Amino acid sequence: MKAKSNTMTLDQFKDKHYGKHGSEKREELEAGYENFKIGALLHEARLEKGLTQEELAEKVGTTKSYISKIENNVKEVRISTLRKIVEIGLGGQVQLSIKL
Repeated sequence: MKAKSNTMTLDQFKDKHYGKHGSEKREELEAGYENFKIGALLHEARLEKGLTQEELAEKVGTTKSYISKIENNVKEVRISTLRKIVEIGLGGQVQLSIKL
């Protein structure tokens, strides 16, 4: 006899606890994830470039504290500021897309 599995996919978990796509609670969760992802990507890129938060901040004219807050999802970053950090501070390029 096959035992019933209690495992669920991440999407099933989010559907159960935060509602289906389009619900207010689910949209807040997804938006929060995107902000977290931006911070994590910046953190990873900064480390790849061998820069400290302070060095990156100096390159773009901001503070170590501000870079830390973005990387740790404490503060949301404006697109113009994100571009400055990536392009001037990290020598990279920001690519955005819109899905409909």
